[in-house]
Amino acid sequence: MTTQSQVTTQYKVVDPATGQTVEEFPTATDDQILDALERSDQAFKSWRETPIQERTAVLRKVAEIYEERSEELAKIIQTEMGKAIPEGQGELQLVSLIYRYFADNAEAFMEDEPLKGPKNAEAFIERRPVGSLLGIMPWNFPYYQVARFAAPNLALGNTILLKHAPQCPKSAAVMEEIFQEAGLPADAYINIYATNEQVADVILPDPRNQGVSLTGSERAGSAVAAEAGRNLKKVVLELGGSDPYILLDTPDLAATVKTFFGARMGNTGQACNSPKRMIVMDDVYDEFVEQLTAAAKEFTPEDPLAEDSKLSPLSSVAAKERFMEQVQAAVADGATIHTGQDEYDLPGAFVKPVVLTDVKPGMRGYHEELFGPAFMVFKVSSEEEAIELANDTPFGLGSAVFSSDQEKAEKVAQQVDAGMVFINTPEQSREFLPFGGVKRSGVGRELGPLAMDEFVNKRLVYKKTN
Repeated sequence: MTTQSQVTTQYKVVDPATGQTVEEFPTATDDQILDALERSDQAFKSWRETPIQERTAVLRKVAEIYEERSEELAKIIQTEMGKAIPEGQGELQLVSLIYRYFADNAEAFMEDEPLKGPKNAEAFIERRPVGSLLGIMPWNFPYYQVARFAAPNLALGNTILLKHAPQCPKSAAVMEEIFQEAGLPADAYINIYATNEQVADVILPDPRNQGVSLTGSERAGSAVAAEAGRNLKKVVLELGGSDPYILLDTPDLAATVKTFFGARMGNTGQACNSPKRMIVMDDVYDEFVEQLTAAAKEFTPEDPLAEDSKLSPLSSVAAKERFMEQVQAAVADGATIHTGQDEYDLPGAFVKPVVLTDVKPGMRGYHEELFGPAFMVFKVSSEEEAIELANDTPFGLGSAVFSSDQEKAEKVAQQVDAGMVFINTPEQSREFLPFGGVKRSGVGRELGPLAMDEFVNKRLVYKKTN
């Protein structure tokens, strides 16, 4: 059976630095998807009974392989989505830490949880896997996004079907190879080049699928959640963000600007949890904007393969066009652009860092996520105004508050509506820190101990003892 979606969906590597197609991969047929579902379901029946020590040994070996092959793996995603080699190797270091973290801690995280009850009975919660899961992953962190889903769930004893972004087919295939090289049973993790229609029409309605985790856009999350709800499947969604960084005061403005700038430019601004809205007190606002603009003007395109590469292309020409359209729309509506208004006369998806001020409600960018190197700076005159502006967003992923007065920073941070808040430090993705948001930024948590509380049967056991 072949659908139109299978004809139109294209899994291929297109180098964003040149716009040239490098390699193409065939989309799966419905029969191949059904076969993958069956194999994943059958693998679950044995993988769930594999001793936890053996499951975590596989994860530990996976971590070692990522370390050994980091140079090769970084080059793959540089070609797929433009990530500079130094940043790619940084992503791979975090990936190794994630697999090792769950290898080291999963057994403790799965320990039975005793409950208080009558003296003549015993009650406890045990954590059991639920079955075959679907992961739908994005292109911006090809290895990391998969790791934070796969590591805890494979440790639990679940099995995985992984649908990666159509522009990351090479890294998707390599990850499956790494699991098999590490000793994971072949069908416990299966890479599938599926279409969105196959997710909705074939996978989610199938009783062999027990849940879906998606990292992606708000629109994609809404669509997948609707289908999952229709089929009574558990979902974890990590969606967009418009994270506020609040600067109340600073003893060293130059250092603070450098911190904010570096946090936003990571992955060329293509991260959900980066400072998309910089909220700055009026007494330092003008100088902050001046220094930030100067830093942005210094960035010029570089070869993503270079060891010290700074400004890499966006993930695709289409991403570049979307980003520039959003920026131009905001300026047309009255926003002030300080730098980045001109495009490079280059092929591919390079864009200049953009600094925007005077962005008002109703303009593009005020309530939209700008997925690229755009700095929006807002001026406020009080803590109350800063908090109100920080919370005036449909998103609620991450946030950060900076002040030389720790107590004041903590007080303001307590009033920010977000799934994560950082105080006097930029946001971080670490293996031990739970990651996730509120409002339209999604539901559920990944990483840290909470990652193993999502796709799990917290089964009650109650027994009389005499």
